[in-house]
Amino acid sequence: MNSLIEIRNLKTYYPILGGVLKRKVAEVRAVDGVNLSIERGECFGLVGESGCGKTTLGKTVLRLLKPTSGSIYFDVPNDVLERIEALEKKGGKSEELRKLKKEYDLVGFRGHRLKKIRRRMQIVYQDPTTSLDPRMLVKDIVGEPLIAQKLAKGSDVGKKVLEIMDRVGLTERHLYRYPHEFSGGQRQRIAVARALVIDPDFVVLDEPTSAVDVSVRAQLLNLFEDLQREYNLTYLFISHDLSVVECISDRVAVMYVGKIVELAETTQLYTKPMHPYTVALLSSVPIPDPTVRRDNVVLSGDVPSPVNPPAGCRFHPRCSIAMDICRQKEPALVDMGNGHLVACHALTR
Repeated sequence: MNSLIEIRNLKTYYPILGGVLKRKVAEVRAVDGVNLSIERGECFGLVGESGCGKTTLGKTVLRLLKPTSGSIYFDVPNDVLERIEALEKKGGKSEELRKLKKEYDLVGFRGHRLKKIRRRMQIVYQDPTTSLDPRMLVKDIVGEPLIAQKLAKGSDVGKKVLEIMDRVGLTERHLYRYPHEFSGGQRQRIAVARALVIDPDFVVLDEPTSAVDVSVRAQLLNLFEDLQREYNLTYLFISHDLSVVECISDRVAVMYVGKIVELAETTQLYTKPMHPYTVALLSSVPIPDPTVRRDNVVLSGDVPSPVNPPAGCRFHPRCSIAMDICRQKEPALVDMGNGHLVACHALTR
C-alpha cells in the first residue's frame, strides 16, 4: 500500500498569554514532534488519555489548526517524498527543497489551495449536537459542502444529498427537519453524510461514537466499515475507548502528552503491548466475563502538564522501569520487529 498521509516532526503549540499587553508567557505543547504514516485505505487508530493531543493532531492534519512547525504531505508520490527526505538530510536549505515543500507541504498552503485540498479531507466531530447548526434544515446542512466547494448547484445538490442520506440509513422525510428532532445516533449519521457528500479520500473520525449508547455505537461502527469499503476511504479514528479502536482499526498509535509512544498493527498491539503506558491502558479495559481476572496496572503520579513537560521521556515520572537515561534523553521510536514501534529506552537498549 502507498501512504496517503505523511506527518513529519509535526508540532502544534497553543500560546498562553499573560500581562496587560497579553504577551506570550508560555505555550501548551499539544502535539510535539509527531511522525506518522497513514496508508491509503486503512483505518488508523489513535488512542490516549483525554488531553494528550489526539484531537489537536487530527485537526492539524486537516489544517483546521495551524501547526507551529513540521510537515504534512497528502497523497504525494513516494519518489517525491524520498527526494524531500534526502534533501532535508543534506541540510534542508536548497532551492529544490523549498520548491518541493511549497508544492506539496500542506503546512504552507493558503487560501484557494487549502480550500481545494479540503475537498478530499473531512472530519466527523465527537458531539453532533454542537457540530450541526440548530437553525438549519438537514437538507441544507448536508448540502452546504457541495455549494461551498462549488461541486453542485440547483437540483443536483438535492439529488446528491438524498443519495448520501439514503446511504447512511436516513430517508427523504428526514430532510426537512432540524437537528434537535433527531436522536443522538441519527444526528451522527447526518454528520457522516455531511462529511461524505463531497466524496473525500480521507476522514478524521474524532471520537464519533462517544456520545451514543452501546447499541447505537455498534451500528455506527458497522456503518463506518461499510462506507470505507464502498467509497475506498482512509480513516484516522481518534478515541479513548480502546475496545472500539480494537474493533475497527488496522493499526493503532498510542499518544502520551503530545508524543507517540507506541505504534503497531492492532492485533499485535493488543496481544503484546510493549510500552509501560500501553500496558497500563490495556489493563484498564474491562473484560465482559466475570470468571476472567486481570491484574490491573496502577500508574503512580499524575499526567504531566503539556505546558512544562518533564525532561527526557515524558512518561518516566510514572514508569516502573525508568532508568537514568530516561530522565535525560527523549527516546526515539524504534522498530522492534514487524513494524512494531516503541519509544522506550528500557526496551530498546
